[in-house]
Order: sequence, then C-alpha cells, then structure tokens
Amino acid sequence: MAYIDYYNILGVNKGASQDDIKKAYKKLARKYHPDLNPNDPDAHRKFQEINEANEVLSDPEKRKKYDQYGENWKHADQFEAQQNQYGQYQGGFGGFSGFGGSNGGGAQWSASNDGSGFSDFFESMFGGGGRGRGNHAFRGQDYNAELHVSLADAAQTHKQVITVNGKNLRITVPAGIADGQTIKLKGQGGPGVNGGPAGDLYITFSIAEDSRFKRVGDDLYITAPLNLYTAILGGEQIVETMDGKVKLKVAAGTQNNSKVRLKGKGFPVYKKDGQFGDLIVTYSIEIPTNLTDKQKELFREIQSLNQ
Repeated sequence: MAYIDYYNILGVNKGASQDDIKKAYKKLARKYHPDLNPNDPDAHRKFQEINEANEVLSDPEKRKKYDQYGENWKHADQFEAQQNQYGQYQGGFGGFSGFGGSNGGGAQWSASNDGSGFSDFFESMFGGGGRGRGNHAFRGQDYNAELHVSLADAAQTHKQVITVNGKNLRITVPAGIADGQTIKLKGQGGPGVNGGPAGDLYITFSIAEDSRFKRVGDDLYITAPLNLYTAILGGEQIVETMDGKVKLKVAAGTQNNSKVRLKGKGFPVYKKDGQFGDLIVTYSIEIPTNLTDKQKELFREIQSLNQ
C-alpha cells in the first residue's frame, strides 16, 4: 500500500499552522462535498481523502507521529520497540527524517475494508489495520457540513433535514443562528474503530442575504419609503417587521434618512427565549414626479412664500 501525502492533499506545506490547515480543509470540503456533487464519484473519493488528511493533520498527536515516520511508517513498530528497549531515541534507525516530499505528491487512496472510511495507510499507521495495532479503539472521524438557510428561517426555531455521507439527519435549528456559526452534533460523525466512540458532526450555517432586512448582530435594518407630503405635514407610515407590519407615527418635518428605532422588533437572540434585538427604520423621502399643472402651481406659491 502506498504512502499518502496528507499535506499535498490539503495543499499546504509541512510547516502549516493549525489555522492554515483548518482553512484549507474547510475550503476543499465545501468544494468536494457529496451534497454538492451527488453524481461525481471522483469528488466523493476526493472528499474522503480530504477528511482523512484533516483527521491526521488537525490532531497534534497524529500529526507528530505522521511527521516523525513519514514514508518510513512501515517501520514504526520496530522503531517504537527499539525506543521502549533503550528508553530513549537513538536517532539511527533507518534514518527517520519525515517524508520530505520524495513521494512527488502522488498520493494514492484505497478504502479500508472495515467500513471506517479510512485508507489502509491510515489504519496501519493509526490503528485498526491489523498490523499489530488493530486491538486499539479509536475515535471516529469528525464530519463537517454546510447548511444554507434564509434569514426568515434563521429567525425561528425549526426542524430541517440534512444529508451527510448519504445519511439523512433531522436536526433542530435554533432561532437566532448567525451566518458562519458552527454547531456540534455529538456522535453524528464517522463510526469509531474497534469499538471506539463515533466522531462528531460540525454544521456551519450560511444565511442568505434578505431583500428587505439587513442584519447586524441581533439588530435589523430596513429602509422605508416616505412620501413628501407625510414628511412635511406628519402622519402615519406602515413599516414591515420580521413578524408582521406596524403603523408608525411620523412627525411633521421629518428629514430624509431620519432613523427610528423600534425596541424588540429585531432578530431573536440566540438561545435566549423572549429576547430580541431592535429594528432600525431609515426613512427615504420620495420626491413626487409627473406633477399636474395645478400641483406645480401650488408648489410655486409655496416657493414664493419662502423668498
């Protein structure tokens, strides 16, 4: 079985930080996710490779072992036995210098036969592969998924079905979820190896922009058109909120871009029942067009009175 270059799979160098690895993984996982490529077996294979690479490189202990043995991973058992015998690292067994790129980036992938979703290379190096390490229990792989919701849906607690690795999960989306926010579903990731616990599922939410409201934190912003006559003389104006329409009193002489804050009419606060942000209304005064001759005459009279 071939050595797999996990750094090459994620497109990062050996000195990449954990943050670099996380960013690279999220970008590639989103690109090759099975939900976005339902009929593409190559994308599904690539998605498995990316998940396995992340499983190793995002775990400091696994990454340390992977970096230490590299292409010499087949000799890891012998080397560790030697370490146990002498009590310390002697530095001379087979020239363990990491992988250094001599594999040429030609990573090969083969699914393991135990249904875990990991390659034979992974199982042999980290357990479950039947090479002297199969008796150890290992935690399953964490899965990552992205769920797209509208602003209106994000404003209310609701049920939604998400498909991850061919499995349909019915989840509860809490009201007030934020764009880019990630929640964890414990035990909904990959199955454990040799009786180990299942991994977790991390769902990142993507909230589409709304045509009416702009969300900033828990506050909502809306622009409301206001006719010139109401702005000058005062009156009432109907304004939309997330849960219906309200009637506002408009003061005489209201200026263009004037703002009104409606307390508690904004977005629900995440996991705080009964708490809401505010709705900020900006008035946009509409200048009348297509005036009749009579209307123009009246405006001229008003203009003359102010000269």
